[in-house]
Amino acid sequence: MKHLTRMLLVILLSVGFATMSIAGEDPKMTGGKSGIKGMSKDALMKLALSAAPEHISKNAAVKIPDEKGQLVEAKAGTNGFTCIPTVNNGPEPDPMCMDAAVGQWVADLMNKAPKPTNTTPGISYMGRGGYHWEKDGKILMEEEPGAISVKEPPHWMMMWPFDAKTAGLPSMPNPGGAYVMFDGTPYAHLMIYQDPGKLAIK
Repeated sequence: MKHLTRMLLVILLSVGFATMSIAGEDPKMTGGKSGIKGMSKDALMKLALSAAPEHISKNAAVKIPDEKGQLVEAKAGTNGFTCIPTVNNGPEPDPMCMDAAVGQWVADLMNKAPKPTNTTPGISYMGRGGYHWEKDGKILMEEEPGAISVKEPPHWMMMWPFDAKTAGLPSMPNPGGAYVMFDGTPYAHLMIYQDPGKLAIK
């Protein structure tokens, strides 16, 4: 798989293993440059933690690439979330924080399971936004000839079965800020275009 698979592979392995190579660059997405290259350990940790609201990130584990490009733990966590500084190695970093249920969701996707088997909703945050592929007015699960890369604003996701019609939500980004990505597939999930940095517990 192309862009999406690379992104999700990093999520899965960064949650499940101690080390992992950062996702390979997609020249069409990155221009062959990495936005995190040359960053210090402290800068990488700060970038990773910027993906989630402070009440999540303060207790989250952090994994950053070492000199060989493998993800290694830079900070232990206590709340089940893991944050990484980028998922695409692009010129504009797209950090993510995710919980263990997202790891299960991704494992099923990567193993081509008929549907996700996580038994609780998985939550992930992308405080600096991300990317997806679009073609003919639809979001694609994989890159196809003629597809274009579309930048997403800061958002968070719920990896749980959603149906756009039942939920009364669209299947494409819209001014309302919430939609069902991959609608009509077992891997449909909720996208919420809301800045995680502005979320707070009251």
